[in-house]
Amino acid sequence: MYIVSACLAGVDCRYDGGNNECAWVVEFAKSHACVLVCPESAGGLPKPRPPAEIIAGRAVDRNGKDVTEEFAAGAAAAYEIAESAAKAAGEAIEGAILKAHSPSCGRGVVYDGSFSGKLTEGDGFFAKLLMVKGVAAVTEKEVPKW
Repeated sequence: MYIVSACLAGVDCRYDGGNNECAWVVEFAKSHACVLVCPESAGGLPKPRPPAEIIAGRAVDRNGKDVTEEFAAGAAAAYEIAESAAKAAGEAIEGAILKAHSPSCGRGVVYDGSFSGKLTEGDGFFAKLLMVKGVAAVTEKEVPKW
């Protein structure tokens, strides 16, 4: 079973209430067992809400509000959702397709905290958790080798 960032499958869960539907991810999900998760929704963050970025290891929204607890809780909850779905299906978690640059799901590169669109090296909260759990992850900007 694969974990997929729900926004990539067309679920309206972005901070602005929209989605990041990605055609190849939607097609992938049609032919593979997948569980859709949104760590930010799982962490109780509302939609819409101000965007957040990672600043010095903390998730901070554009208004300066620290939302690190929600991001950390959401990462844990999203993993539990995925683990439960895989267990119920009698499958292992084989990998994840995550939203690039996101403070939750970004892998390798995330927005730099200036809210200017600039990128910096780093990983989102959920991406970090998946690394700890040994789950291989790619973003929608990569071609998986599965």
